[in-house]
Amino acid sequence: MFLKYDVIVVGAGHAGCEAAAAAANLGSKVLLITMNMQTIAQMSCNPAMGGIAKGQIVREIDAMGGYSGIVSDKSMIQFRMLNRSKGPAMWSPRSQNDRMLFASTWREMLEQTPNVDFYQDMVNSLIIKDGVVCGVVTGLGHEISANAVVVTSGTFLNGVIHIGEKRFGGGRVAEKAATGITEQLVSVGFESDRLKTGTPPRIDGRSLDYTQMEEQKGDEQIVGFSFLDTPKPSQQRSCWITYTNSTVHDILKTGFDRSPMYTGRIEGVGPRYCPSIEDKINRFAERERHQLFIEPEGWNTVEIYVNGFSTSLPEEVQYAALAQVPGFQNVRIFRPGYAIEYDYFPPTQLKHSLETKMLDNLFFAGQINGTTGYEEAACQGLMAGINAHQKINHLEPVILKRSEAYIGVLIDDLINKGTEEPYRMFTSRAEFRTLLRQDNADLRLTELSYKIGLASAERMQNTLRRQSGVEHTKHLLSSLSLEPEESANYLLEKNSAPLLQKQKAAQVLLRPNIDLLSMRNAIPSLAHSLEDIDTDVLEQTEIQIKYDVYIGKEKELVEKMAQLENLLIPENFNYDRLSSLSNEALQKFKKIKPRTLGQASRISGVNPSDVQILMVYMGR
Repeated sequence: MFLKYDVIVVGAGHAGCEAAAAAANLGSKVLLITMNMQTIAQMSCNPAMGGIAKGQIVREIDAMGGYSGIVSDKSMIQFRMLNRSKGPAMWSPRSQNDRMLFASTWREMLEQTPNVDFYQDMVNSLIIKDGVVCGVVTGLGHEISANAVVVTSGTFLNGVIHIGEKRFGGGRVAEKAATGITEQLVSVGFESDRLKTGTPPRIDGRSLDYTQMEEQKGDEQIVGFSFLDTPKPSQQRSCWITYTNSTVHDILKTGFDRSPMYTGRIEGVGPRYCPSIEDKINRFAERERHQLFIEPEGWNTVEIYVNGFSTSLPEEVQYAALAQVPGFQNVRIFRPGYAIEYDYFPPTQLKHSLETKMLDNLFFAGQINGTTGYEEAACQGLMAGINAHQKINHLEPVILKRSEAYIGVLIDDLINKGTEEPYRMFTSRAEFRTLLRQDNADLRLTELSYKIGLASAERMQNTLRRQSGVEHTKHLLSSLSLEPEESANYLLEKNSAPLLQKQKAAQVLLRPNIDLLSMRNAIPSLAHSLEDIDTDVLEQTEIQIKYDVYIGKEKELVEKMAQLENLLIPENFNYDRLSSLSNEALQKFKKIKPRTLGQASRISGVNPSDVQILMVYMGR
């Protein structure tokens, strides 16, 4: 009945979909197994993509030839570029999406991808022979062979849902949990643990009074995520902001004695940076109110997502508290909020390729590795799909450096530091964030992906065209002199001192409050020279000129760090011979088995002196 596949992907969430697409587009024959064909790429939590640091990840996925950026653009109902008031390293794209359209667009793109087959069933166990994973066994008893398996199980592994004192098995509401895989892997020596996440109530938007809330509109100019020319919406839906208050908090507290979080029924650790509402009022007792974002679920639905009100309190407490929120006096709930607890495997058990150290040809991606968020899952899926294909074709793994991508930062953090709570990406986690901007993801990653055969020729041509456009514009600005007379009015309007003599346009651009687009529109000689140049090329040119010094400093730092990254540690290195190492460093080195001195230096608990000992012993 079943062919032998090159790659089997278990689970069709954001990680599974990217893994299947990446492996298939590289040429592998892929089987995507999901427990429910109707929930492929479902947005289980809020209907949004991107945000701070997460938006950079979506753009990186797109630059590599993944699908998340295209799907997000095609299904968005609102777009905002966050942090515009800060420097470009902090700019982060975010979209509000139509939940149903997002999932159907993903499924359509997968169905149009040659080499992807689908099958609806639960995977109960893996087929393991001599330390190599070579297929799966399903709930219906089918043994399906494959050269590599990528497990992207999300919150389904032994998932348990909590609403107040009610508790039942499930990977999402109304969907059963997945069993068997954890038990099997633990029996062969893997370490597993439990994490928790939560979701807020879903509300009938017709029952809300928006006049009591602040409107939050989308940007006039929609930049989007994809570097391809994707369709953008001609209109946008607004989101709204309202706040909790002391009455809401007092009502929520009445349910604490029945909360699974406080009665000990939930063992898993929840996300620090996306806490439940009960956690917020407990941890931040001094705050009189908390912000709630009221987010529509799509173009043609009245369903509303209450971002900031994640909870597992009893239903009647959720309802009573919500009814005291401004605009919610007549609220009707479609579905209560709930918490979900699930198994994950601490990611220090993985190589940088996302292949497990213990079993060959087995890859993990997404929440199974302890991360939270669609974007973090999707980028791991992309890399696991790429590396599963590379491994079975005896090719080198594709490993992104910390200086190349947020994806590289995320995977390096997981492998070296592990995580005991759901890991979320922030710009502050990246030491080279001036280099890792959302605007230059294609310039950083498309060529690398094109060389392995994933990014298309169209993407590569677009990137080369943009690159040459930026270089051409930089040359123009550094050679074109502006006359004092033609620039005087513009500079005065911008509260900038008029020129006393001719000055190069690139020099004028370095001044505060000056931007290239307004310069072009106001100064005749510039308008003539730059009239045919695209807006995104102008923006990229401006960033490179204005931040040239900072970019240069970070590149120098990257080169210094690269010296450690290039010093390889033999795979069978015997750390026990290094009697001067601290006990913690010895344990961590033996457990994680770092590939390079650079990786060794980033392991949590390892001191600079431990790295120096290692360097000396290796003859450096």
